[in-house]
Amino acid sequence: MSGKDPKKGKMKEVKKETGLGLSYKKDENFGEWYSEVVVSGEMIEYYDISGCYILRPWSMSIWEILHGFFDAEIKKMKIKNSYFPLFVSPAVLQKEKDHIEGFAPEVAWVTKSGDSDLEVPIAIRPTSETVMYPYFSKWIRGHRDLPLRLNQWCNVVRWEFSNPTPFIRSREFLWQEGHTAFATKEESDAEVLEILELYRRIYEELLAVPVSKGKKSELEKFAGGLYTTTVEAFIPNTGRGIQGATSHCLGQNFARIFEINFENEKGEKAMVWQNSWGFTTRTIGVMIMVHGDDKGLVLPPKVASTQVVVIPVPYKDANTQGIYDACAATVREMNESGIRAEADFRDNYSPGWKYSHWEMKGVPLRIEIGPKDLANNQVRAVRRDNGAKTDIPMANLADQVKDVLATIQQNLFDVAKQKRDACVQIVRTWDEFTVALGQKKLVLAPWCDEEAVEKDVKARTKGEMGAAKTLCSPFDQPELPEGTLCFVSGKPAKKWTYWGRSY
Repeated sequence: MSGKDPKKGKMKEVKKETGLGLSYKKDENFGEWYSEVVVSGEMIEYYDISGCYILRPWSMSIWEILHGFFDAEIKKMKIKNSYFPLFVSPAVLQKEKDHIEGFAPEVAWVTKSGDSDLEVPIAIRPTSETVMYPYFSKWIRGHRDLPLRLNQWCNVVRWEFSNPTPFIRSREFLWQEGHTAFATKEESDAEVLEILELYRRIYEELLAVPVSKGKKSELEKFAGGLYTTTVEAFIPNTGRGIQGATSHCLGQNFARIFEINFENEKGEKAMVWQNSWGFTTRTIGVMIMVHGDDKGLVLPPKVASTQVVVIPVPYKDANTQGIYDACAATVREMNESGIRAEADFRDNYSPGWKYSHWEMKGVPLRIEIGPKDLANNQVRAVRRDNGAKTDIPMANLADQVKDVLATIQQNLFDVAKQKRDACVQIVRTWDEFTVALGQKKLVLAPWCDEEAVEKDVKARTKGEMGAAKTLCSPFDQPELPEGTLCFVSGKPAKKWTYWGRSY
């Protein structure tokens, strides 16, 4: 549209078209870009309580897809859903000392009912180990009661004060938390990895985000647990790692405290082995950070609630009705073949405005139908991930669109992996480490695995950007030649570990 039309309405439309874009660029001001894209892309709305956000249907639909995938997978594993209360009594919460120390600063308390103070304040769950385990103790008596494998889909509250960020750090978030008990450590260890693989699939197969599977250090593991496994993502723009999801082996620590005992097959009293594991709505934030661009969100087809948007492009004397009918038929054909498609028939917006609007919302594929397309019995398809345009014949359209969506899904992962891999820097000395950190790298370094050394790194890298720490020791370990020394202490190195700043 030229904008020369004397009619005011046309001028107004042109303005709308240009006023849609983002005012910040991803490479120039990442924080502001992210804050803007989550609102303009209609993922969230800010709420009047700091650190709390409204999840709009556009983001909730993604959560529902992740929920649907994971719920079906854990049901195959014979894990059952349950629901435990939101409130925790202080006595129970404080039973496991390390555990509560890890969460204490973030626990929100209910202290009043109406105008009167509660005799005993009640905590709101930051996680549910202490809520559930007194009842595990009640329900588990003998070896036939094992394994006990429960999951719940719920919200938790962690009263964050440092830099609340939509999806990434919020005071309330949605998650699933699995809590299981076994007779043996072998069963417990096996489940930890089985769940971790599902978390990898959520990130890599659904969200098209590459992650590293690994083990957290003693300093970074779950408070009160035996060991923590994780899938770690990385945000190249900020040079920060981000914990994607964790699967913990709790060992027998909670069983000891909550007296979760059973009589084994020999008639002897034994303690159970326990796991807990969870992923949250943070997954959505990681996806936005990795794939989004200066035009807005970029959604992987597998999680987009609308995979294809069909836009009519009528001209003055064109057969408008014919174009509209073709758009409706296209949507119908795609919906029938399992593609999530919709048409935008709003007549108060120009096609150009609609293009910008659906690009901002990240819809993977746009289909345009104009008079030429109608005459040639074809559609124009435009990919959101790379802007590539192709003309597709209307015959057999659904199958071809499915192929394009599969290509987009794979391409998003490949591009993200390429960018992530380009950020990995192997270092062997402290000087190399500080340089790499300054260049926003994901650092892979040989480490002696000593807690004091990790604390030292944290202390020495403290600054405006935040301290560096271990992200995980990848399961996929490069070769560690004999005589390799720790990059900090100069002692013999025991493993390769990812280090970096993190969210």
